[in-house]
Amino acid sequence: MRIRSKTIFSNSSLRTTAETETKKISYWLEKLFRQGEKKEAEEEKISLQRETERQMQEEGLEDAVKEHSRKVGTDQHILEDMIAKSNRILISISSVFPWDFFPDTINVEETRVTIIQRQLFASQAHSVDIKTISNVFLDSDLFFASLTIVSRTFEENNVKIMKLRKKEAILTRRLIEGLQM
Repeated sequence: MRIRSKTIFSNSSLRTTAETETKKISYWLEKLFRQGEKKEAEEEKISLQRETERQMQEEGLEDAVKEHSRKVGTDQHILEDMIAKSNRILISISSVFPWDFFPDTINVEETRVTIIQRQLFASQAHSVDIKTISNVFLDSDLFFASLTIVSRTFEENNVKIMKLRKKEAILTRRLIEGLQM
C-alpha cells in the first residue's frame, strides 16, 4: 500500500490562491466598472438638471421680457388715452366774421379753456384751467353776446371776447360753469 503523503503546501492550494486572487481582481474590476457607471449616470443627471435649470431661466427671462413689453404697451396706451382726454375739445366758438375781421376763438376742453385772440399778423393764446376760473360773465344784446372770463391767475384777471353768437355764448358759459363743479 502506498501511503500518500499530505503536504501543507500542495498544488491545489496554489490553485485556490490563484483563483482567489483572480476572483478578488475581477471583483475589484467589476466594482470599479460599476462605480464608473454610477459616476457617469450621476454626471448625466447633473448635466440634465443644469440643462433644465438653464431652460427654466431662459423661459423665465422670456416671460419677464414679454411681461415688460406688455406693461410698456399698456402704459403707453394709458398715456395716449390721457393725452387724448386732455386735448378733447368739448366746444369751440368764434366771433362773427363780418363784424370782426380777425375772429377770436374760445376752445373749451375738459380741464381748461383756451382763448385765442387774433390780430393782423399775430395771435395770442391764453390757457386757463377750469379750477382757476372764478367767474364767467355773459353780456348780450339783440343779436350778439360777449363772454368775460375772470381768472385768479391772470395778471389782467379777465379776458373778454366780443361779437359771439348769442346761443353759442350761452351754451359755452353753461358748459364752463358745469365743468367747474
